[in-house]
Amino acid sequence: MAAQAPGPNPPTSAARTALYQTLTNPVRRRILDYIGHYGEANSTSVAKALGESTGTTSYHLRKLAEQHLIAEVPERSGGRERWWRVLPMDHRPAAPGDRTPEEQSALRQLRAQQLSTDIELAMQAESEFSGPDGWVQGSRAGYYMTRQEVLGFFDEYMALLDKYGHTQADAPDGARPMALRFFAVPYPDEPVPGPPPGY
Repeated sequence: MAAQAPGPNPPTSAARTALYQTLTNPVRRRILDYIGHYGEANSTSVAKALGESTGTTSYHLRKLAEQHLIAEVPERSGGRERWWRVLPMDHRPAAPGDRTPEEQSALRQLRAQQLSTDIELAMQAESEFSGPDGWVQGSRAGYYMTRQEVLGFFDEYMALLDKYGHTQADAPDGARPMALRFFAVPYPDEPVPGPPPGY
């Protein structure tokens, strides 16, 4: 019997740790970016692009497949030549109380790597902003919200992604891959140390 696919939200801490370690590996990250950009690729094309041997890329492709981050394209694969595509992923980390120390460490390393990439994207957005009708858009806001309102806002944001977003396969003419980021976090209860006004 085939092993059950972990999918984007593995049920155990050990599986989530393995997922984070896979996503943090720089070679595997570059492979995901490459295949995601071109839609489909094999170990030979990935090796040429990354300057690695086909043996190295084949190994990392298998590891990505084990995590169900990529899947084989059967209609293009034959013999020893296997073609791959990136699978959709909507991962939500487990609650902190459900994480082992190993999982927490792996997740922090992944977040640090993602933040580094996001800083570069933010600088790119700043340099490429062309006005309110351009490709680059952004917003920074601060509001008071209850926890339920935050959760409702997040649910509607995810629904908007489903409404306006496309996969590479069903994207209409003129569509471009877009980097979209969202996070909501409460401001500190005491933004500046010291007593409140009037004391």
